[in-house]
Amino acid sequence: MSRVRIVLILTENWTMRPAPDVAGLVQFAIEAERAGLDAVMVSEHVVLGPSADAAGLPANPRDYALPGNQNPATPWPSPLVLLSAIAAATTRIRLVAGALISPLRHPLTSAKDLATLDRLSGGRLVVQPTVSWHRDEYDALGVPFGQRGEILDEQLEIWAEAWNGSPVSHSGKHYSFGPIWVEPQPARPGGPDLWFGGSSLHPRLIARLVRYGSGFNPLGPAGDLAPLAAAMTAAGRRPDELEYVGGTRGDFPGPDAVADLDQALAAVPAQLARGFTTICVKPSQFIDDTAAIGAFCRTLAARAASLGES
Repeated sequence: MSRVRIVLILTENWTMRPAPDVAGLVQFAIEAERAGLDAVMVSEHVVLGPSADAAGLPANPRDYALPGNQNPATPWPSPLVLLSAIAAATTRIRLVAGALISPLRHPLTSAKDLATLDRLSGGRLVVQPTVSWHRDEYDALGVPFGQRGEILDEQLEIWAEAWNGSPVSHSGKHYSFGPIWVEPQPARPGGPDLWFGGSSLHPRLIARLVRYGSGFNPLGPAGDLAPLAAAMTAAGRRPDELEYVGGTRGDFPGPDAVADLDQALAAVPAQLARGFTTICVKPSQFIDDTAAIGAFCRTLAARAASLGES
């Protein structure tokens, strides 16, 4: 069996004590690299509104942040600023901008920022653009919530154009410009690797994966992968060209207790059997002590190596 890649989730760790600040998350990334983990991931919200917790807060605050279960005061550092600091402090580990809410930014601005970060990191950037779920956030930033899917699709076209060399022109429903020069270009021809995910494998998501995707990172259980494989094959791409990203989820014995790491990792072999090779882990589900992050990363790396050999 091939090596299991571990992605350490840096955001959502505010339950740890002392709670890691932005600089503390950089140190988490340094410890993850020292331990031999494959990547670190940061997710985002630009702002949260009153409806962020409309579905109710999780019974245990260490559980994952999901649509509608978030305290509006939850800290979400700027992902590109944080990853820039991590890029400067590390040399090998991949930097995953997970759940980057692309429609909230102009695509030329994000194309420039992402290309710069990819170049700064030496080609280690992975981007997972998404439309997200929080209407309050869109309203605050003046972006039409109901059009977020089509906005993202046009933005992806613009990124592909902008990362294929200058000059570039575009004429579309939401954006028109050119000819213009977007420099510097990313470290890698064509730009950073793009992952896509969601709570269901719907046709629009499949189309994005087929056209632009380097990886598939579903929100929750992946469901039937056959439609994605068929679409990849029909487009002349092999399904195994995608990096399939799974994860662990803690089983909490109580509302103020951490989960057992070995128990969570016991669910990984079934994911590996389906073709998933990369596993996301959120440390605050399993430890409460910020000072224990180095030891946790080393333990996680050893467990991952055992999974890869089984």
